[in-house]
Amino acid sequence: MDKIRELASNNAAVIFTKSSCCMCHSIKVLFRDLGASPAIHELDQVTSGREMEWALQRLGCKPSVPAVFIGGKFIGSAEDVISLHVIGSLRQMLIDAKAIWL
Repeated sequence: MDKIRELASNNAAVIFTKSSCCMCHSIKVLFRDLGASPAIHELDQVTSGREMEWALQRLGCKPSVPAVFIGGKFIGSAEDVISLHVIGSLRQMLIDAKAIWL
C-alpha cells in the first residue's frame, strides 16, 4: 500500500493499468484527449505488480484496474471516472490537480 500511495502522490494524475485491459486503454485515451499526461503504471509489466494489484483491491478498487488517482486522491475505477466525465467533473478535477494546464 505504501508503494501505491507514493506513486499516487508523485504525479497530478496516476493510472494503474494492465497492458491487456481494454477499459484501461479507454481511460488512458480519455485522459490524453482531455489534455492530461498521467503517469501510467502497467502492473503486468513491473516486478511488484501483483502486490500493488492486491493493495488496490484492498483499497476498494474492483476490478483492480484501471485504478485512477488525481491529486493523490483515489478516484476509482473506469466506471467512476466515466461517471465523473459524463457529469462534467473530471476535467475540472484534472485542472484543480494541475494535470491540465489552461
